[in-house]
Amino acid sequence: MEDTSPRGVFRIGPIRPPSEADSLLLQITNGCTWNRCKFCQLYRHTQFRAYSVDSILADIDRICSIVEEVKTFHRSGKWDIDGLNEKLGMMDRETGQCFYMVANWCIAGGRKVFLQDGNSIILRGGKLTTVLQYLRRRLPMVERVTTYGRAENLSRFTAEDFVELHEAGLDCIHSGFEAGFDKVLRMVNKGVTSAQQIAAGRMIKAAGIELSVYFMPGLGGHALSLDNAQGMTRVVNACQPDFVRIRTAAVKPGTELADDLREGIFTLASEDEKVKEIRYLVEHGDFDGCIVSDHMINLLQDVEGHCQRDRAYMLGLIDAYLQLPQRERKIYQMMRRMVRAVRPADLQTLSHDEYEQYGTLADRMTDEEWNARMNTMISRYI
Repeated sequence: MEDTSPRGVFRIGPIRPPSEADSLLLQITNGCTWNRCKFCQLYRHTQFRAYSVDSILADIDRICSIVEEVKTFHRSGKWDIDGLNEKLGMMDRETGQCFYMVANWCIAGGRKVFLQDGNSIILRGGKLTTVLQYLRRRLPMVERVTTYGRAENLSRFTAEDFVELHEAGLDCIHSGFEAGFDKVLRMVNKGVTSAQQIAAGRMIKAAGIELSVYFMPGLGGHALSLDNAQGMTRVVNACQPDFVRIRTAAVKPGTELADDLREGIFTLASEDEKVKEIRYLVEHGDFDGCIVSDHMINLLQDVEGHCQRDRAYMLGLIDAYLQLPQRERKIYQMMRRMVRAVRPADLQTLSHDEYEQYGTLADRMTDEEWNARMNTMISRYI
């Protein structure tokens, strides 16, 4: 297909992990190949499409042209920010968005690239290898290339496939495992088994590619809370990821999981149950990697560190929270969900009147009502 994108414009997808904030975004697919998880609606109305290699290479060429233009604003070791902004102000919205991204990327060092969208690893048959090699050749300053990969698809790769991708320049794969207990995986229609997650993870690690997986405490609801924690811990211990990133589960309106909640098929886990799931992972995790809490939806965002070396530190933070009186825990939950607090110590910033206002609200609600209120507030940030 002939590429008709205007000069200076390249495709940019809707999402990237928080850890890729300084990365250049290069979209090589659109949407998600599975698109049936009950808790997710991000790509629900987007038909999956893998872009042609020629069009991706053309986007890389456009990015390189913008890089050269941006470099003219770097003089005597300093960036001419006013000049960049003036240039940006003369552009239309689409061209300006691309220029702005590349300029910020260059200012940040121009070292990382993230390949979008939800399952870009699906570009098979040597196509992704071609893209990676071309990207590395045209932008030699790049030190790290990362992408999303769906575990079920990853499990179909061979060990040799991953070695080829690593040698071509792929450094890290993010994969949304979400859960590791098969009953939970089936319940939310994840379309993968824990055995497939483990197989994929082991091959990725054996190839020398960094593996970052995601865990959703609360995804099993109240009934499967402990199972959810135990299953995920078993999976990560078996495949030894470099990072386990915490993404607290929330039931968002419009999803199939919201339908299950309304019909009584699914019952929300409480905030404390979610924290206890994380505690189980911290206590029983046995992998040489880090637990990362890099999203504001997590209640205790300070709970992160190396699984083994920082275990006592993380358990101390969790236990300090769990030992608070229930009323104080609920007040902190409300503060956190209102972005009034980052850690339980911020309870001390409340005036007496505010403390009692939040406390009275907690006192008046049943546990079910409180869990529903917290879920609604978390959903706003997804």
